[in-house]
Parts: sequence; C-alpha cells; structure tokens
Amino acid sequence: MKDKKLVVLGVTGSIAAYKACELAGLLKKEGFEVQVLLTENAKEFITPLTLTTISGNKAISGMFETPEEWDPVHISIADRAAIVLIAPATASVIGKLASGICDDILTCVTYATKAPVLIAPAMNTNMYRHPITQENISKLKKAGYNFIGPCEGKLACGAEGLGRLEQPAGIVKAVKRLAK
Repeated sequence: MKDKKLVVLGVTGSIAAYKACELAGLLKKEGFEVQVLLTENAKEFITPLTLTTISGNKAISGMFETPEEWDPVHISIADRAAIVLIAPATASVIGKLASGICDDILTCVTYATKAPVLIAPAMNTNMYRHPITQENISKLKKAGYNFIGPCEGKLACGAEGLGRLEQPAGIVKAVKRLAK
C-alpha cells in the first residue's frame, strides 16, 4: 500500500459522519490508501471499527495511542499524506484550525502536513452562515486550504437550507484533482 497515494480522511462530530463510510469506499475504489482520523465527537456518530473495516487501516482517534512501533504518528501520517480531507467538517474544527488550535490527532496532522487540505463543511445553515464561521473559512482559504460545499437541502434538524455535506462523489472528484 505504500505506493498508493494516501488520503487522510478526518471525520468530525457531525451527523454527516456516516457518509465517511461511503467516502472511504469510493476513495479505495479510485486506488487511494485511506487513513481515517476521528475526533472524539465523531465517535458519537460512527465507530472506529466501522471505518477501520472499510478503510483497511486502523482508524485513529487518540493523540496518545500506543503505536505499533515507535513513530510520532501525527508526523508520519502528515508526511505521507497526498491530501488531508476533512469530511464532514464542523464549525468547531474549522474554528480550531483558523485559530491555530492543535489539540487532537486531526488538527495536529492538518497543521503538520505539506499536502493540500480539502475541507467539506456540514452543519446547520445558521451555524454555517454565522459571521465567525464565515470569517474562519475566509482565513483558512487565505492560508491555502481548499473548500467544497456545503450544499442546499434537507438538514438533520429538519430544516431546508445550506449546510448539507457535499455529495461523496463530488468530494472524491475534488480529491483526485488536488492529491499530489
């Protein structure tokens, strides 16, 4: 698997986390290796075991998990990444990245990589349109991060509006374009 391009798939605490399964499967079908990183909140929506099974690599959620061999895991993953994809991305994770907060495996890998970063927001319309969220997105775009979506549609809260995760096929297309 070392010759395949590595997609680091960051999954955050959004109801859309279940779509990470489809994303991981589609990315593997396209010939990518997939390494899933889950925030602690993501585990409230989807299990590491599910994503380990689909990706073929152990899903990682803890910064301080004992590695199989000595290796600062966040640095080795960051160095191997062809792209870091955060899908779904919550307002919280977008805010952490925009503020320079690296307090979990996903934010540390994102800051340590030189690979492109693609962020796919998923949240309630009001949260997405909030001026601080928009300021954080603008700040990350100025820093070179790429964004895809969100889309209009029915949201988990029952409302219709902007905030749905971009369709997995569209995200995979963007990954193929950006992965180095």
